[in-house]
Amino acid sequence: MARTPLLQMSDIALTFGGDPVFEDLSLVVQPGDRVALVGRNGSGKSTLMKVMAGLVEADSGVRVAAPGVSVGYMEQDPTMEGYATLGDYAASGLDIDEAYRVDMVAEGLKFDPAGDVNTASGGERRRAALAKLMAEAPELMLLDEPTNHLDIEAIAWLETELKTTRAGFVLISHDRAFLRELTRATLWIDRGMVRRAEQGFDGFEEWRDKIWEEEDQQRHKLNRKIKAEARWAVEGISARRKRNQGRVRALQDLRAEKSAQITRQGTAAMAFDGGGTSGKKVVEAFGLSKSFDGKQIVKDFDLTVQRGDRIAFVGPNGVGKTTLIKMLLGQVQPDEGEVKLGTNLDIAIFDQTRAALDPDMTLWDNLASDPILGASGKSDQIMVRGMPKHVVGYLKEFLFDDAQARAPVRSLSGGEKARLLLAKLMARESNFLILDEPTNDLDIETLDLLQDILGDYPGTVLLVSHDRDFLDRTATTTIAMEGNGQAVVYAGGWTDYREQRGAETPEAPKSVGKQLSGKGKQGQAVARKTTLSFTEKHRLEELPDVIAKITAEIEKLTTLMADPALFTENPVKFEKATDALVARQAALDAAEEEWLALEEKAS
Repeated sequence: MARTPLLQMSDIALTFGGDPVFEDLSLVVQPGDRVALVGRNGSGKSTLMKVMAGLVEADSGVRVAAPGVSVGYMEQDPTMEGYATLGDYAASGLDIDEAYRVDMVAEGLKFDPAGDVNTASGGERRRAALAKLMAEAPELMLLDEPTNHLDIEAIAWLETELKTTRAGFVLISHDRAFLRELTRATLWIDRGMVRRAEQGFDGFEEWRDKIWEEEDQQRHKLNRKIKAEARWAVEGISARRKRNQGRVRALQDLRAEKSAQITRQGTAAMAFDGGGTSGKKVVEAFGLSKSFDGKQIVKDFDLTVQRGDRIAFVGPNGVGKTTLIKMLLGQVQPDEGEVKLGTNLDIAIFDQTRAALDPDMTLWDNLASDPILGASGKSDQIMVRGMPKHVVGYLKEFLFDDAQARAPVRSLSGGEKARLLLAKLMARESNFLILDEPTNDLDIETLDLLQDILGDYPGTVLLVSHDRDFLDRTATTTIAMEGNGQAVVYAGGWTDYREQRGAETPEAPKSVGKQLSGKGKQGQAVARKTTLSFTEKHRLEELPDVIAKITAEIEKLTTLMADPALFTENPVKFEKATDALVARQAALDAAEEEWLALEEKAS
């Protein structure tokens, strides 16, 4: 018997600011579906989810929810006006005999229902919104980044709840481990098109890369066909002096088809410059103890951080991970113990609160007013790793357009703010990186790139993250802060820590004073080292721009030669254009061959 879909959308079209977000979009969500909704930051994932929830009306198309089916939506920035406490908001709309669910969910998500909504942090408000949705228990749950601001324990609790629910759900998340565990189908938004695969997120990247490979093959075939037809136009016209107008129109149609193709968005041009080499010992801590308001953060903690270490700090929210890092940097004084910093340290800090960004200033001014970047506030130039660069040009490398450069930081999404802060950090030289929750809101492609450049970074990294996959791929050592002053050092990333932690007997003491040698187990994924020389690497980076420039020149020449009157009215100009076209085509072929050879050598 055919199942009645929970939700159907047909021929949906939506435009914002004159630009289409979706066109001819159709999708179906069946009972029990567990769907990952993925795509680049800015691709329209949250917008699509709001259309699915009925909160945003499409310009055209039909949205139909099955009769009697409740659809619940968890938004990223909930409005709580009119509610005194987080619990009041979470319980709104529930019957008295259902309100108990809020307390149960609050315990798993670790937030206080009695908390004042006016003083609650963004993370607490988001957890309350998630608790509201979980307590309502709709037949279809639409979850927009539910794991942001959750610690690993709360993520594990939510994962278990979603595994056992009978409801269908659509899930947006950048936590790959979370998506792999929960999803059985994938919706992928890419350049206004939504594709569906009947497989969970675990197979997404292979599926995406296969589609991109097929797309590149089709684009290559189209380019070859255009080249062949253009060559006919060059060689055939002079011989026959009479143009086959049907074939000319076919060539014009091919060019129109190519112009209509939407190119994929590139990745941000991220790179950390290691700067000068630090001393071999970066940090030495002896007998650290610290308490706040009677709460023990660490006790008798010893640590040695060696140059090149990638050390992850994990533990529940509020356990003191950031405080311990600040003690290691000398920014917070311990109650007992001593910290010695190594020599020649250039420290760069990614702050989870994004405090280095002024929300009322524009992106341009946030960079141009930074004295570390050699900027005066009035100049349009900043120093990027020792070289002057135009502010807008540098922002474009991080996927910001001209309009965004003059917009206030507060207008950016969470992922865009993270990308802007990375742009500030990466403009300067450093050899000691402090990354406090860098993965929040970053899309999967940017996360991949960040992992790769950390693999190549010659300096030292201290990292706080609740993204288990990111920890596995990045950390060589994990310090687990388990409460009551206990901080335990384990080799490897998150999975290694869990395996070692599970091997301990219940009676085994949880050591707080282990010393770190800096030769921890390597993470599960380390960026491959290129075999290219410096010159070859630079050439590989510049070839795409060279190819694009030559292609543009060829298009101009072929457009010029498409004029039927050119040959008869100006044969000299036609001959010069013919020679130029043949020369530029040869240059393009050579550049493409060179790029392919270098790319193969690099990989």
